[in-house]
Amino acid sequence: MTALRRLLRLAAPGIFLALPVSPAAAEGPPAPPRGYVCVKAAKPIVLDGRLDDEAWQDAPWTDDFVDIEGDRKPRPRFRTRAKMLWDDRAFYIAAELTEPHVWGTLKAHDSVIFQDNDFEIFLDPDGDNHEYGEIEINALNTEWDLLLKKPYRDGGPALNEWEVPGLKSAVKVLGTLNDPSDIDTSWTVEVAIPWAALAGLSRVATPPRDGDQWRVNFSRVEWEHTVIDGGYRKVPDRREDNWVWSPQGVIDMHRPERWGYVQFSTEAPGKAAFRPDPSAPARDALMAIYHAQKSHRERTGKWATTAKDLGLEGATPPAEIRPVGDGYEAAIRLEPREGRSAEVWTIREDSKLAMRPDRP
Repeated sequence: MTALRRLLRLAAPGIFLALPVSPAAAEGPPAPPRGYVCVKAAKPIVLDGRLDDEAWQDAPWTDDFVDIEGDRKPRPRFRTRAKMLWDDRAFYIAAELTEPHVWGTLKAHDSVIFQDNDFEIFLDPDGDNHEYGEIEINALNTEWDLLLKKPYRDGGPALNEWEVPGLKSAVKVLGTLNDPSDIDTSWTVEVAIPWAALAGLSRVATPPRDGDQWRVNFSRVEWEHTVIDGGYRKVPDRREDNWVWSPQGVIDMHRPERWGYVQFSTEAPGKAAFRPDPSAPARDALMAIYHAQKSHRERTGKWATTAKDLGLEGATPPAEIRPVGDGYEAAIRLEPREGRSAEVWTIREDSKLAMRPDRP
């Protein structure tokens, strides 16, 4: 959950009213996305929330989660970390959330789970900023799965009716749930997402191929609480904490271009090195054009047609901008590299990123 989503109100089931977010100019440079090598599970995984299966021993933990805004904010009060595995059937995600007081209230599927403390998964398999999935789970193992056709900044919408067929999750509480009289240790989560359910989110292979990279992020929502009449209550008028794997730089999880990279591997654990995305400079430059175009349109009422109009003349790599209907397309050409021909990366006014082979 983010400040953006705190401004969202359910007008009716599945209907969201989106309000604008702060301009990118005030955000500062984002931290580089995190990277993770996800190995193939060598043994079956029993989904019970315990994380004690032999297969999980081969999966490294991610870096500890940080504040959603990154280094500009203090380190989280409680530790959060995740790990991932995959096999021919599903993508597996586990998380450990240190927590001295584990509580939850929401029991109905597709409740607005971030109103409780929760763990959240964000998936954009083809990294185009559009058609991405979100799954939220609380300590009661109540799930909320929804699909974003495009980010809220570009008008969404969020499809609350979207379901993940075959989704399985389990939670284990190390302590006592909803009992303020003692101190708990943590709660752990296991999630299995079938590849068949993810195939509709992208045009990439499912299951993935060795070396494929997906854009993924995780978030933890943590509310400060008090105890009233022997039960937990959120502190009134106090905003939630948002702790994430790959920092966003702003209080908005719906910036898929800032999510982490998960690289799938068929090699033995520890053998495959993470490979930085060679298209990242082009993608970052196109996102800079996208934000500059939004500011330009707010000032002038129209889209710019040159990088010079946006104050980006001389930027590297260079970009071309052309009108398309009521919007625009900005394009950057990447030179051929080992094993790949030249590519052209593009972005539209709704932040959709795409790649096409360069044609003479």
